[in-house]
Amino acid sequence: MKQFLLRNIFLWLFLTLPIFAFSQGKVNGNISDSEDGVPLAAVNVVVKGTTTGTTSDFDGNYEIEVSSFPSTLVFSSLGYETKELEVSGPTTLNVSLAPSATGLDEVIITGLASSVKRSNAANAVATVSAEELAGVTPPQTLDGALQGKFAGALITKSSGAPGGGISVRLRGVTSVNGNAQPLYIVDGVYVNNSSIFAPGLNDVSRAAAGGASVSSNQTQDNPSNRIADLNPDDIENIEILKGASAAAIYGARAAAGVIIITTKKGKAGKTKISFSQAIGSNSVINLRGLRNYTAEIAENGFGAGQGALFTQAQNDGSLVDYEKEIFGESGFISNTNISASGGTEKTQFFAGFTNNEEDGIVKNTGYDKKSIRLNLNHKFWNDKANLSLTTNYINSSSNRGFFNNDNSGTTIGVSLTSTPPWAKLFPDENGNYPDNPYGASNPLQTRDLVTNNEKIERFIIGGTMDVMLYQKERSNLKLILSGGVDYFSLVTTAIFPKELQFMKPSNGGLNGLTAQGTTQNKDANYSAFLVHNIYTANNLNFTTQAGITKQTFSQNTIRNTTSNLIASETNLDQGANSSVSQFRLEQEDFGFFVQEEVNYQDKLIGTLGLRGDKSSNNGDANKLFYYPKASGAANLHNFDFWNLDVLSQFKLRVAYGQAGNFAPNGALFTAYNNSLIDGIVGIVVPNTLGDPDIQPETQKELEFGIDAGLLENRISLEFSYYIKKVDDLILQANNEPSSGFNFRFANAGNLENKGIELGINASVFANPNFTWDTGILFFKNKSKITKLDVDPFDTGGFGTGLGTFRIEEGKSVTQIVGNDGDGNIIVLGDAEPDFQMTFNNNFRYKDFTLSFLWHWKKGGDNINLSNLLFDFGQTSGDYDDFTLDPSGTLSNGDYRIDSFFAGNAAAFVEDAGYLRLREIGLYYSLPQNFLEKAFKGYVSNIRVGLSGNNLINIFDYNSYDPEVSNFGSNGLSSGVEVTPFPSSKRFMFHFSADF
Repeated sequence: MKQFLLRNIFLWLFLTLPIFAFSQGKVNGNISDSEDGVPLAAVNVVVKGTTTGTTSDFDGNYEIEVSSFPSTLVFSSLGYETKELEVSGPTTLNVSLAPSATGLDEVIITGLASSVKRSNAANAVATVSAEELAGVTPPQTLDGALQGKFAGALITKSSGAPGGGISVRLRGVTSVNGNAQPLYIVDGVYVNNSSIFAPGLNDVSRAAAGGASVSSNQTQDNPSNRIADLNPDDIENIEILKGASAAAIYGARAAAGVIIITTKKGKAGKTKISFSQAIGSNSVINLRGLRNYTAEIAENGFGAGQGALFTQAQNDGSLVDYEKEIFGESGFISNTNISASGGTEKTQFFAGFTNNEEDGIVKNTGYDKKSIRLNLNHKFWNDKANLSLTTNYINSSSNRGFFNNDNSGTTIGVSLTSTPPWAKLFPDENGNYPDNPYGASNPLQTRDLVTNNEKIERFIIGGTMDVMLYQKERSNLKLILSGGVDYFSLVTTAIFPKELQFMKPSNGGLNGLTAQGTTQNKDANYSAFLVHNIYTANNLNFTTQAGITKQTFSQNTIRNTTSNLIASETNLDQGANSSVSQFRLEQEDFGFFVQEEVNYQDKLIGTLGLRGDKSSNNGDANKLFYYPKASGAANLHNFDFWNLDVLSQFKLRVAYGQAGNFAPNGALFTAYNNSLIDGIVGIVVPNTLGDPDIQPETQKELEFGIDAGLLENRISLEFSYYIKKVDDLILQANNEPSSGFNFRFANAGNLENKGIELGINASVFANPNFTWDTGILFFKNKSKITKLDVDPFDTGGFGTGLGTFRIEEGKSVTQIVGNDGDGNIIVLGDAEPDFQMTFNNNFRYKDFTLSFLWHWKKGGDNINLSNLLFDFGQTSGDYDDFTLDPSGTLSNGDYRIDSFFAGNAAAFVEDAGYLRLREIGLYYSLPQNFLEKAFKGYVSNIRVGLSGNNLINIFDYNSYDPEVSNFGSNGLSSGVEVTPFPSSKRFMFHFSADF
């Protein structure tokens, strides 16, 4: 009996073991590019309906354990079309992936701890890849590199000085007095983007007394913003959450949108070394031009005897175009990048070093930045846990010159307005500069002797750990812990030697001035999330996430200024008059986030989420403010009834969300100022009263959209329409004079933005020798104040006599108003463009590639006050033209001057539209067979090329560049010009190699 049982057990095992053996096993193979056969690393390979997956190594090899057969393997990679293949048993399966022309398979963020394929997304989330960001031509700064790359953004420069100064506005105006710049997240780290002004500059220029509103975030002192510190070459891709329907996951800091940056990571396989060197030059985009002087003009415009001086200088050839002398430099540019990446299946690394050096178009200006990055990724606990660390160290120095608005006539720009070409301003053989008899300063002396420097030491460190707490065939639970720190030290130095014309006591000067500002900033963020996934038998997937977040922000700025210096000393303690000011910011935020995502067979996708935030910046630090979100998408092409073969994808989507905006600094409390009278210390009551009960501004956005793909997605279309409302606007209201305060902060209004965004991408040709990809973006936005509980008020300009922005119920938020000469206030223009449009093309013929991007901004007005200053100085290039006066009797210069004295502001508001070749690049890659023979496999790629940006600029705007804003990056001051540092165009030569 015993032998019988053993025989039967043996027979049963013999018959069933093959079944078990073939019901599970390994599938391996190689993954390559279908066009050129190059192995593809980091391709995701997943068993469909499970969480079992792996990635291909550096050589494109993969191996995956399959628990049962038959099964379907899903192969996906950013930039390639997803492929699904069925396997019936253990096998070797080689796969080729075709490049995606539409990006429908790329993964985008939908929650703080989750993502989704673009084809399933219910929001219009814009993405910018590394190639799009810096692959055509290297940008001067990261935020500047985003210009024209996605729909829904108005990006302008607050300064053309090296080191940046950029304003980014997503889907219209978000706030009048609060933060209007997007939140930046780099590898999960909240990155500070402050613009911190330097002390001393306003003491000399007295710009703050000019009538324009100036705050800690909106300054005339020409600062850079801190996003300029980031190195574009370190970035893998960028996602832009343009409105609250997508940005609600970031709650109280996301009303102005969120820009999520992911840096490059290492890939398993052989260590890869990449080197690139770019050298080039920059030059001014446009000069205002020299007036066509005659002896008569010189005599009448500059006084008796000036005609003779002009004639003498003309005869002896000593006329000098001082505008060209100042702005005519060709600055040398050098960008060096070297990186190494690689690792094992368990540990991958990416290390990079960048050195950027750029001379400005003005002598003694320039930007020097060094960046070191080390990113590590390590799997442990049998691949159940993954630790990712990102580190970045930045050291930069920026010399920014002395420019922008000025009420003392001392900045370089303003002094040029009154300096004629026969002025004698060059130094003698001993280096002594003569005084400028035509202005308050000698612009050559100011250029050569003034110091205005920013130095940055910055560390950005982040870490994320994913732990798979349990994993079964149809469900799993993951814990995600993350944190990050952004620390920087900013030192600003301003030195005005006493030998400067405007520093001499005989000229009413301060006898020399030195100033130093020191800012210590530390921001930290922490979060913990649980993410639960369930996969049902009929492909109904649930993703549940819940977690908590905490952020702390600490900033301490000390500004020291000393004047009446001793001899040639520049130390702060070597002067008779010293002043000190300090600004401190301490803030702590806490929040939670819950979200449920449901996906039914990639046909119907829905999301519900809620963010709750509280902050020490609120009147009640323990009160939670809630920001909900909801979205839905229907992929109609995945339903059985769909039979339109030409329309390969058709998705309807709708999304709603809310996000917040904290009150600006000072709105919650009344900040008293100190005074010192006859040695007695006291306090001074300010004009504006704070409100401890003030509420954050709240953005509510509803977005509708259609995504379509034609001809097997060779053509893709994305259309979005949004309605974005901002409630509880924080405004400065008039206050009862008897209270002792003229103004008070209050939640006193609502605004609304409506807009459309259209994107079309097409793979026009695709064959082994020639490809052509093209894309068009079209977008426009219109805004309106829908509620105003205070009287209409002006902001962001110099009053109705020169043109200013006016906040008025029922009118555009960005309307520009001014006097019409009869004392009536009329609408003169609007800073919001009529629309923007970009057209990009990428051609590849064998080993050559050509890429270019045109950017058309139609309409949108600037307040151009540079014209008036040059008119007053009798130096405007178009002074003697007759194109402005309707009667044809006054020259342009006389017409503008008469308009000013008549109180007519229309002459100072100009169309700021343009057509611009934003980027162009032509590259050649050495053939692979040549590299194999010449370098025996040690060199995998060599590429050389030429590129440029802003090389062609077409506009009627009467100044250096219509893309200008003197007064910083916040508020409504975008598009106000007063003798700025001009923008530049760049031309570069490139060499790169991979080893």
